[in-house]
Amino acid sequence: MKTVLASRSIEIPEGVEVEINARVIKVTGPRGSLTRDFKHMSMDLRKVGNQIRVDVWFANRKQLAVVRTVISHIDNMVVGVTRGFIYKMRFVYSHFPINVTLNGDNVEIRNFLGEKRVRKVKLLEGVKYVRSADVKDQIELSGNDIAMVSLTAAQIQGQTNVRKKDLRKFLDGIYVSEKGPMAAEE
Repeated sequence: MKTVLASRSIEIPEGVEVEINARVIKVTGPRGSLTRDFKHMSMDLRKVGNQIRVDVWFANRKQLAVVRTVISHIDNMVVGVTRGFIYKMRFVYSHFPINVTLNGDNVEIRNFLGEKRVRKVKLLEGVKYVRSADVKDQIELSGNDIAMVSLTAAQIQGQTNVRKKDLRKFLDGIYVSEKGPMAAEE
């Protein structure tokens, strides 16, 4: 069964500029600007006053999911340009201490399970790497685009997959311990 009209809107906060041109949306705020292309989704995307409205006409169940997805993406863009996102990752090891360093824009992981191989992960565009000073064995990845920050964290975690060993016993790796928007700056 098709739904005649599915509509949802999101409020644009103060200090954030939004430009929409042919389903390409650009959100600009105090931390910078983010652009995202939604041309692969069939929907109406328009700015009404200080709100963005997403409409889908005569949609089946799969197409209805687009409405909430687009609103969530736009909300993440707004949070990104106002507060930014941070992912905290902790090193877990039982015997061989994992050594993580930043070399240019590459994160280098050494001594994982005592292996000599150096694992390298390229920091994606707009992602900043900080080694926590107050907490031992922790790194922080931060940036405006949640997709880039979370993908970098996933790639770092993916490089420390344990292969050909019992995963119940070998729990070594670098795991996301905390994630979300940065604390609001007062």
